[in-house]
Amino acid sequence: MNTSTAIKFVAALALCSIALSADALQIEPRSSWGAVAARSPSRISGAVDYVIIHHSDNPNGCSTSDQCKRMIKNIQSDHKDGKVYEGRGFGLQGSHAPNYNRNSIGIVFIGNFQSTAPSSQMLQNAKDLIELAKQRGFLKDNYTLFGHRQTKATSCPGDALFNEIKTWPHWRQK
Repeated sequence: MNTSTAIKFVAALALCSIALSADALQIEPRSSWGAVAARSPSRISGAVDYVIIHHSDNPNGCSTSDQCKRMIKNIQSDHKDGKVYEGRGFGLQGSHAPNYNRNSIGIVFIGNFQSTAPSSQMLQNAKDLIELAKQRGFLKDNYTLFGHRQTKATSCPGDALFNEIKTWPHWRQK
């Protein structure tokens, strides 16, 4: 198992380096990793239109459950172990992309993906998680996929990850 990198789902879920089918995703609840309670979380009614891809810009990643939990807590307060970590949760508004928070799910890949793309396992996990959101009715079938840089002035999600997601079927030029 490649444990040097991980993925965090900001608005919905976080997941790490083992490839899983959408039916097999095991979700670590917020309480298991010590998440700080969201201030006045807003419900999102119905399926959303967008998935926004981010990276945490943390070059060190994580390799154990304890390290990943600490890293996710640190990312939560600031901005790979094969597990899925719940962020806000499906159906709750995230805080990841101004003007899109009410109508999107955010996925953050833990690590810096400016010059190196995430592992194929990480990429497949993200695709599986997107499929799970569709299956559960939280994401429209005809959703649009953006990189964070398409929603505001930033280099996120890094050039290598951005070039990868541009090959995915739902990615659109803005």
